[in-house]
Amino acid sequence: MSVIIVGGHDRMHKEYKNIGSKYGHKVKVYTQRPANFNKMIGHPDGIVLFTNAVSHNMVRIALKEAKKKNIPVMRCHNSSGVAMEEMLKELENVVVAH
Repeated sequence: MSVIIVGGHDRMHKEYKNIGSKYGHKVKVYTQRPANFNKMIGHPDGIVLFTNAVSHNMVRIALKEAKKKNIPVMRCHNSSGVAMEEMLKELENVVVAH
């Protein structure tokens, strides 16, 4: 499963990727907004938004792309590794039901 992580802390970038690969997921992490962010999202199986450490503009772009492409979105205020694991488990259930 491919997952996009939007937000979170820069120092956790590598840990987010490691947690995703531990569960067998391909993970892209965007803690800062790159140019053409909407085009970089692509067609993942799901998006995880860490709402405590992300710009409103990034959230708006991610939600717009998710709605346009019918991608499930999980939101979490906490951006810890444990929170990410929980979001991945919930996302797996949503994708299977989707």
